[in-house]
Amino acid sequence: MEVTYGRGYVYSIQYHIVWCVKYRHKIITEQVENRLKEILHKIADDNEFQILECNTDKDHVHLLINCSPQHYIPDMIKALKGVSARLLMKEYGEGLKKKLWGGHLWNPSYFVATVSENTEEQIRKYIQNQKKK
Repeated sequence: MEVTYGRGYVYSIQYHIVWCVKYRHKIITEQVENRLKEILHKIADDNEFQILECNTDKDHVHLLINCSPQHYIPDMIKALKGVSARLLMKEYGEGLKKKLWGGHLWNPSYFVATVSENTEEQIRKYIQNQKKK
């Protein structure tokens, strides 16, 4: 686990984040997944946090992120889900809209858990093995 030294503080903050496609429809194809990962990494770079692990299955997304104490989880997730949904619907709209109705890509809820140095490796492996069930 990486420890970061800030101005007057030291921290190591990691979160495991999961969210699902609306109605759990299996719309994350290899092409959509590749573009989604590009988008998510760009959002993380723009917002100054790191995606340490990222993987999907056909109907959900798993992330392991590293961030600073200044990052507010709901704002990070809003950016990740909102921007990715907007761009994916713009790029793959016709194909996605056939499977989703109402114009929503992501379920509004999400899961988030803190990650400790004791659980980091387990969570990394869990995320990496998403498609191997």
